[in-house]
Amino acid sequence: MPGYLIFEIEVTNEVAWAHYREVAGPIMAASGGRFVLSSDRIESLEGGWRPASISVVEFPTAEDARRFYHSADYQNVVALRQLASRGKGILVDA
Repeated sequence: MPGYLIFEIEVTNEVAWAHYREVAGPIMAASGGRFVLSSDRIESLEGGWRPASISVVEFPTAEDARRFYHSADYQNVVALRQLASRGKGILVDA
């Protein structure tokens, strides 16, 4: 069953964000991840949740997603993501 990393992201530094995407994208792809969606066109329906954007990345399994997120390669770029944005993330095991 697939696993999904779902992030609510507010980009705060466009230059750093572009660099983060260049670096993190190949690490994600090498780990079997693929974007299902990434959008800032969001309509709040309940609870007042108003994320600036949502990204969903699918991995073959939740363990693959977990392994990617905790990998040394990805953890080396987490600080760059945090410099470039504010956000929250979850792992969903489908």
